[in-house]
Amino acid sequence: MAAIDSTVVGIALPSIGREFHTSFGTLQWVITGYTLTLAALLLIGGSLGDHYGRRLIFCIGIVWFTVSSAACAFAPGTTALVVVRMLQGIGAALLTPGSLAILESTFEGDDRGRAIGAWSGLGGVAVAAGPLLGGYLIAAASWRWIFLINLPLGVVVLVTSIRHVPESRDPSATARIDLAGAALATAALACLTYALIEGPAKGWHDSWAIATLVVGAAATAAFVLVERASAAPMPPLRFFRSRQFTVTNSVTLIVYAALSGALFLLPVVLQVVDRYTPLESGVSLLPLTVVMLLLSARSGRLASRIGPRLQMGVGPVLAGAGLALFVRVTNNSSYVSGVLPATLVFGLGLATTVAPLTMTALSSVADEHAGLASAVNNDVARVGGLVAVAVIPPLAGISGTVYLHPGELAASFHTAVFISASLCVLGGILAAVGIRNPEREPRPDRAATSGTETLPVFHCALDAPALVADEHQ
Repeated sequence: MAAIDSTVVGIALPSIGREFHTSFGTLQWVITGYTLTLAALLLIGGSLGDHYGRRLIFCIGIVWFTVSSAACAFAPGTTALVVVRMLQGIGAALLTPGSLAILESTFEGDDRGRAIGAWSGLGGVAVAAGPLLGGYLIAAASWRWIFLINLPLGVVVLVTSIRHVPESRDPSATARIDLAGAALATAALACLTYALIEGPAKGWHDSWAIATLVVGAAATAAFVLVERASAAPMPPLRFFRSRQFTVTNSVTLIVYAALSGALFLLPVVLQVVDRYTPLESGVSLLPLTVVMLLLSARSGRLASRIGPRLQMGVGPVLAGAGLALFVRVTNNSSYVSGVLPATLVFGLGLATTVAPLTMTALSSVADEHAGLASAVNNDVARVGGLVAVAVIPPLAGISGTVYLHPGELAASFHTAVFISASLCVLGGILAAVGIRNPEREPRPDRAATSGTETLPVFHCALDAPALVADEHQ
């Protein structure tokens, strides 16, 4: 459900914009509203599951996500759609961490590896199917059906979970839930996102933009202070004492920001500039998912043998080259000469990067904290995407109704992909300088785990447009 939802919304943006005659800034909020609440509350969702029962919180998340999906489908306008998308993000924050935690607590040994592999594989299938399904539903009926498809899925998942999923908790979990940290994180992300989207559109002289920027900065500072003083901070600050963990998450933030910023715009450009149908724009990105499915596990195995530094240094540069090639999309080229080469190079770069990045994030902490490290890494990726979707379009000159004018949109898109490509190169340089290869070979089980978890993390990027989501799905 989460994977399909994350990939179809980007495909639907032009249709939503035309129906509601709305500005590009509002379309940004359709994406960022969901990502905002999900990123702010993801770690809290995991903590609630550890305390009160993972199945219980997972089922609450399913119901919440399904009901809010229905509300999205019947939204009468863009304001209502943004609000219910934010509610949908809360549901995703409740169900997402629990899915993998349930598998980890239910299965043991080889069975656990196979279960997580199936979980990752099905997530990849859902990601690949999302644009195709979404494009078909938009063409055959309406963009509203991309949300209605969650209703039957939600009912099936809920009934199956109640009947067949065992309850589990973390007996070592602390008694406190970091509600203050969650509230400050949400306020900081909301205010900063509003300022970054509305400031360029309305002008930085706008009083609301200035006020929210100040409040967002103050909330960010307060969040850091509260978390440093908390006995049970929402993000485990002790993890960041590890240089490897800090650099890995810094690379994650930069690279996923680049991916999200470009991929948020690509489906819009394909439909507005190149006159692709929603279905054609979804199909055009399918090779990216195919490359990831074919090469991610192999990339993880290679990194486990030679260390992650080389791949984490080279992979983002390859991804950046692929993003730069997307300028050919708007040059009246065919799919084979324009979109396909960029998609393949971009996919090769991602496949090279994501598996060793995930492996390094997990291996930078003790084994018993690998799940929490993965959750932090996923959350960092979402925050990177959230900021990029808010910042890159206005930096490239895309605001107001520019997205309705093919010539202006094409020129601005060129700027956007070069910004994203530059960020990828920066991430590769940071990894090459800051990542260290381990002195000993990683344990086989850790290497296998990193291979199976590449698709969830890849998923994360896709919460912007059409490729992947994170996770903890």
